[in-house]
Amino acid sequence: MLRRLYDWTMSLAARRSAEVWLAVIAFVESSVFLVPADVLFLPMALAKPERSYRYAIVATAASVLGGIAGWALGFYAYETVARPVLEFYGKLDAFEQMKSYVTYETILLLLVTSGLAHLPPIKIVTILSGVIHVNIWLFVISAIVARGARFLFLAWLLRRYGEPIRHFIEKRLGHIVSIGAVVAIVLYILYRYLAH
Repeated sequence: MLRRLYDWTMSLAARRSAEVWLAVIAFVESSVFLVPADVLFLPMALAKPERSYRYAIVATAASVLGGIAGWALGFYAYETVARPVLEFYGKLDAFEQMKSYVTYETILLLLVTSGLAHLPPIKIVTILSGVIHVNIWLFVISAIVARGARFLFLAWLLRRYGEPIRHFIEKRLGHIVSIGAVVAIVLYILYRYLAH
């Protein structure tokens, strides 16, 4: 099923309505959809490099709005809507475990790492932010910074290096950013440990 979703998402890049689909995918990725918007963003930005920053802004705006929808699901409709969605994707156990130890401070760190590196998946963090009642404006600012940084950095890489960088992005950039996110989490944990 995941492969079919990926292939379908890739096919949208060739359509005239690709920019609309980019907004739709970026929106639903932040709350319920499994395939990241990067899958559509990369071929679109490569096909029209002069529009890559525009696509990055569209993806960022839609992703933040989708994040707000995920936050609202967690805040207002966890039991009736969000919980079944997490069960469907097999993420409920991870979510419940995370919910038991997350604090207001760590959720902000998770918003940044999930926005930059999908670590953990953004939909889990947006819903969790609503469940633990993170201030909506703080949530929005964090989402804009993290998602904007990701899409604008990808746009810059694609404009500067073109097609050759695509393979690097698809194969290695996720690992590099994930390692950076893990380092940030470890440094935060060490800081908290040493502060006490």
